[in-house]
Amino acid sequence: QVQLVDSGGGFVQAGGSLRLSCKASRRIIFNNFVMGWFRQAPGKEREFVAGEVWNGGGEYADSVKGRFTISRDNAKITVNLQMKSLKPEDTAIYYCAAKRSFVAPNYDYWGQGTQVTVSS
Repeated sequence: QVQLVDSGGGFVQAGGSLRLSCKASRRIIFNNFVMGWFRQAPGKEREFVAGEVWNGGGEYADSVKGRFTISRDNAKITVNLQMKSLKPEDTAIYYCAAKRSFVAPNYDYWGQGTQVTVSS
């Protein structure tokens, strides 16, 4: 079983920045899996935020393009989400996730979530 542990959430004022991290329990799985980030706000369904793509870059939800950046550190078996210019509507529980390939439709493993709260 692969475990993902999210961290880095917290309280920040609008316009501020946060960096979320997700550490995987198994290096081999992490190195071969595709990583992504999702979020779920109160009363809302979980939504896609950012994900790795085949060319080493990232794809992003329209609501976060230009503000969020996904990256990985294989040595630390960690994927990060750098969030800038945060808005109150970014408030949510953020989850990291992993899937087996770029063409896989579903993410198979999920972190426990980390709370991000952005005040106006």
